[in-house]
Amino acid sequence: MASKKYRQGVFVPKNQSKFIGTKAVYRSGLELKFFRFCDDNKNILKWSSENVVVPYVSPVDGRVHRYFVDNYIQVKEGNNIKNYLVEIKPFRQTKPPATKYKKKQHLLYEQKQWAINTSKWESAKKYAKQKGWEFIIITEKDLK
Repeated sequence: MASKKYRQGVFVPKNQSKFIGTKAVYRSGLELKFFRFCDDNKNILKWSSENVVVPYVSPVDGRVHRYFVDNYIQVKEGNNIKNYLVEIKPFRQTKPPATKYKKKQHLLYEQKQWAINTSKWESAKKYAKQKGWEFIIITEKDLK
């Protein structure tokens, strides 16, 4: 069952012609804010939610897993059109976990998540580069 602590749901785009896919599921308030930005911004030509899948090797078990990148966007920047893979994360999750004042179990969980996320992000960077795209991470600091 989904936690009530986090904002989750299905976003219905006003500009359906810009959205690629069947539905936009947001798993946080940050993702919802980004979806609204994509839907309303005239320079966002196309966008999707979790429709790009990148294989990555987990540093935890050494096996190949599938990373569903949060978003793909196609943006008009001046006279150019650029494509981005976008991960939406709280800023604190984009840095290695601090070791101070944490219970061992909590610290181990954060270190494991950090290792998995950095592996995913490195794979996404390589995937994007092969396609002539760019991989970016957007936080609440970018969505003000």
